[in-house]
Amino acid sequence: MLDNSANWRELAFHHIPRMLIDEHEPFRPIRVGVTVLTETGPSPSFKRMLEVDHKRVGAVIEYAVYWDYDITHLYDLEHMWIFLSPQGAVVDCEASFHGTYLKGIAPSKTNVGSDGSISLYCQPGKHAYSPLRELFDLLPNLHLATGEHAGKDGVLEPDMLRGTYKTLPDADELAAKHLRSFRFDIAGTYMPFDWTPDMLVTWEELKREIPARMKDLLNQLREQRPTSALSQESIL
Repeated sequence: MLDNSANWRELAFHHIPRMLIDEHEPFRPIRVGVTVLTETGPSPSFKRMLEVDHKRVGAVIEYAVYWDYDITHLYDLEHMWIFLSPQGAVVDCEASFHGTYLKGIAPSKTNVGSDGSISLYCQPGKHAYSPLRELFDLLPNLHLATGEHAGKDGVLEPDMLRGTYKTLPDADELAAKHLRSFRFDIAGTYMPFDWTPDMLVTWEELKREIPARMKDLLNQLREQRPTSALSQESIL
């Protein structure tokens, strides 16, 4: 599944879409887990099949973009997929959007640069992707998510990582309180995020790293709680 040749990182970095984030976005991605598929098969980190027919599509590059934070919960994993022709040219792009995925190239190709690079807008706070920024304005909870709903989902632990880090009894409470401190008003203007090659690792490396990061973050949040709050817990 994974092309383990020495140039996989170079290939992935060359084709990674340009990500545009809101100017008031408080969070930044931490790592990108890369998988290169040269045969049809399931995504290792998203519930979907990736088709490689060796006619139009010769390979698929999957980018699993990990953030410590989503404005409504701790842990966030978003996805971008670049489809390459057998000759190595970009022929398509798709990107995650709240549990499903969208086409990553606008119908008019307004998000495709003269060099063929693809730009994707990132939903403020929630990090879903779209080739059109106007799509976010159609979401009923766009501004609620970054305001009143901040922290409402506590700690997210997907099935593939079940039981690996959500071990503290007060994990959801810790996350909710922490995330409420990041509430923000959406600017509506976007700026490019600068990816760096060192952010790219294999998906298996990222899958091992996430639980350690999350456990460490939750332990830090618990240690930062006022002593009086911890004493009250012991009484209860």
